[in-house]
Amino acid sequence: MLSSRPLGPLRNLNKSLDVSERVTLITGASAGIGAELVRVFASHGHRVALVARRADRLKALADELSGKGSASPIVIPCDLQEPDAGERIAQALTEAGVEVEYLVNNAGFGLFGLAVTRDRAEQLNIITVNIRALTDLTLRFADQLIRHRGGILNLGSIAGFLPGPGMAVYYASKAYVLSFSEAMRCELAPQGVRVTVVCPGPVPSEFQERAGFAPGFDSAILNVAADEIARQAYRGLMANKRAVLPGPFIKLVPFLLRFFPRSFILHAVGGFQLRKR
Repeated sequence: MLSSRPLGPLRNLNKSLDVSERVTLITGASAGIGAELVRVFASHGHRVALVARRADRLKALADELSGKGSASPIVIPCDLQEPDAGERIAQALTEAGVEVEYLVNNAGFGLFGLAVTRDRAEQLNIITVNIRALTDLTLRFADQLIRHRGGILNLGSIAGFLPGPGMAVYYASKAYVLSFSEAMRCELAPQGVRVTVVCPGPVPSEFQERAGFAPGFDSAILNVAADEIARQAYRGLMANKRAVLPGPFIKLVPFLLRFFPRSFILHAVGGFQLRKR
């Protein structure tokens, strides 16, 4: 059974690296759940490396952390939609002389509307960010995670348990995140690496604005604040939980899905989603 405490500060498995040279890499760090995850990890003594598109927001967050006495954050302005994003992130970390102990794949977005009517390039970018970048960073830094017996925290969604007419590509991408996280957990556990997926419901944030829909009834009953999601996600990772479902109502969804045929769920979700149009 893995310890519930961060392993990096307690074990120096690579004598060539000092503890201060290990970082927690967090994508989508400039706003919402990502920014709250940055604050939570930093408050627990982790040095953080921040990745997002908006350099000004990353710098402001880094300044905030430094002002609170946290270890100097590494700021990596980078758009994960770019094909060389993984290489640029790895190069920045190498130049900073650090290795990844914890990887937080938080970046992601969705688009509301019928898949056949939305811009195709935009929808393919959902796959690039939500799936390709997450997979790339996981595999790219796997040797470092193993060396430091660290962990991976992936941001899934309750959408990953459901088909999603009205947000078809987004729902499918989160199903991948859920499946991939569970498989990597099994593969990496023997090497001391924990893998946790956090599956929140709708969260009031820039995500909804970018997706193109206003919060509805589902947001009202499933909503958990971003800072609380971040705290639960951190505790879940350190306790080596397979999945974290923040909030009492969210936990009911996977359980209730067992009692309904897939066809019923498909039409129910489709009817609910498409009424938002």
